[in-house]
Amino acid sequence: MPSALDLRLEAAFNLITGPGGPIQLGSVERFGQQLPFITNAPTNLSDYVAFFAAMHGDATFLVEGDERLSFKQVYGAARQVAAGLIEGHGVQRGDRVGLAMRNANAWCVTYIGILMAGGCATLLNGWWQGGELAAGIDDAEARLVIADVQRAARLEEPGVQHGAKVITLDIAQPIDRAIAPITDAGGSAETELPRLTGQDLATILFTSGSTGQSKGAYSRHEAICQAIFNYVTQTASIVHLLTEDGQMSDIQPATLICTPLFHVTAEVPVFLQSFALGRKLVLMPKWNAEEAMRLIQDEQVNYFVGVPLMSYEILVHPNRQNYDLSTCKSYAGGGAPRPPEHVKRLATEMGEGKPLLGYGLTETNAVGCGIINENYLAKPMSTGPASKPLVDLAILDDDGNTVAQGGVGEVCIRSVCNFEGYWNNEAATKAAFFDNGYFRSGDLGYLDEDGYLFIVDRKKDIIIRGGENISCQEVEAAIYEHPDTNECAVFGLPDERLGECVGAVAWMKPGSSVTADDLIAFLAARLAPYKVPCQIWMSNDALPKLGSEKIDKVSLRSQYREEYAAKVVA
Repeated sequence: MPSALDLRLEAAFNLITGPGGPIQLGSVERFGQQLPFITNAPTNLSDYVAFFAAMHGDATFLVEGDERLSFKQVYGAARQVAAGLIEGHGVQRGDRVGLAMRNANAWCVTYIGILMAGGCATLLNGWWQGGELAAGIDDAEARLVIADVQRAARLEEPGVQHGAKVITLDIAQPIDRAIAPITDAGGSAETELPRLTGQDLATILFTSGSTGQSKGAYSRHEAICQAIFNYVTQTASIVHLLTEDGQMSDIQPATLICTPLFHVTAEVPVFLQSFALGRKLVLMPKWNAEEAMRLIQDEQVNYFVGVPLMSYEILVHPNRQNYDLSTCKSYAGGGAPRPPEHVKRLATEMGEGKPLLGYGLTETNAVGCGIINENYLAKPMSTGPASKPLVDLAILDDDGNTVAQGGVGEVCIRSVCNFEGYWNNEAATKAAFFDNGYFRSGDLGYLDEDGYLFIVDRKKDIIIRGGENISCQEVEAAIYEHPDTNECAVFGLPDERLGECVGAVAWMKPGSSVTADDLIAFLAARLAPYKVPCQIWMSNDALPKLGSEKIDKVSLRSQYREEYAAKVVA
């Protein structure tokens, strides 16, 4: 039965989307179905940013260190970047432009500039090593990459080859100087920008699936705009309740960004939604719990978002009482589940701050489910109900048929917010969707009687470490690059802080003297640090096989998880 909070949220939603409300709903045909569509949302991100940047003008938008930029300043700098890309670097409509840098004001300005120039913002994972970055560049067919000094250096390492021109930005400089390598090449305020439509290519974000190399998930402007406004609808409903209860603050909304901007969670619901909300974003280049608390206090942050382990590290930090965190009312998490004990402690030990959890994927532009406050306490293992108004959530079997309520099947999401496909990978795109438009998440779950989603396992062979998806096959492929490797298997190990970490077992060729430490060092030179196993077991024998002669990863995972857990406890 719906909770009291569910009923209040439903009433607020009906006001917001009903006759005369700020969010107007219609429908559009997709996959032979009529899907909900927000009719008064902008059709493209360039128009969206221009409208709300003008609305919020001189209000502070970005804070990074000592540099503070208003909405007007961010828009003006992005306009300069767009002109420079068009006239100085020859960017044309639909060109993929790679973005490889840590969280920074320059990342935000450059991202918007790429879109305004008509380019496709191709968000390269900042943790990747040189070879991984090069693979992403070539996969997306990016002809231009804008990188910070550190990532540009990785692209110049011996043996790293790709087909793009790299523009290096010194992001430690003030914004005008940081973007100068783009803007000094040409362009002016008179440079004509393309008039974009909803069907223009907007972004490519990379996702690690079960098949090894990361795939580039591409989206059009319309899908992302609809995703933003789906989030705006949710936010507006919560604001309505806070106003009714007399709890709405009169300070500017502010969010601390702790997760990488190349992740969809930071990109869509946080960064892009903030234009509509007039929200200040405080950037953290690198996670540190005590620095996060200082910024919450000094910048009067009222909304914290990160992977669940981040809010938990604040909760248990020995110096937490030294900081005034009273402005922060919400501690949102995504990318991994929270243990129920963490949910309870966040709700009871953080003053007025309450835990939230969201569930969405790169392929859904972060739209999916959400659960807040007392609903989260009542169902701490749930990711919540489908997010209104656009998400159609279903539990389907392998043939695409609906599973009976309470039965376990694949979590599938259908909406106008979904991505278009995987760049240059028709087979993977086809496999990702049922014919009726449902995206196959690869997660296994069920819906309870209230429509709340519970994730129980993953269908895809991936590990989620601190919000980063890791393909087991990709790590296995790297292990097989060692000339002494006979067989190997990679699987997730439980980790209290990160949710999971990477584990592996390897059987080497007879006579090999390679140790686990040797193999870890070998992998560290080839993989991003978060993909390198935290534990490798060296087997003396061939790995167990199934009847199909495939390695029995289920039994190996079970065996070594138990061994690892016993070791951690000891």
